Amino acid sequence: QVQMDESGGGLAQAGESLSLSCAASGLTYRFGMAWFRQAPGKEREFLAAVNWNDGGTYYGDSVKGRFTISRDNALNALYLRMNSLKPEDTGVYYCAANIRWRSPIYSKNSYDYWGQGTQVTVSS
Repeated sequence: QVQMDESGGGLAQAGESLSLSCAASGLTYRFGMAWFRQAPGKEREFLAAVNWNDGGTYYGDSVKGRFTISRDNALNALYLRMNSLKPEDTGVYYCAANIRWRSPIYSKNSYDYWGQGTQVTVSS
């Protein structure tokens, strides 16, 4: 059984930093993992993805230069370091995994497994 658990969300002020973690278990193989977020009343938005095999990373325009995605193969863990947070970064953050290459990587439909989400709230 696949289980993915996010942690590290919380409250921050604009300009501060937060780090998120995603612990994945039960995945015998993964091609890539990603972070998405969803703000109230909005579509789920792609933030960043990593190719689990070669470490290649991809970012959405709204977070490029501020957020950093990383992975730990040994721990089966995914991370998101978020710097220079803005109020518009507020939302529920989800980690996701796919078990084969699917395109486009920024589409939520390209991922097979999802965590339950963790709330991030950024005040001005």
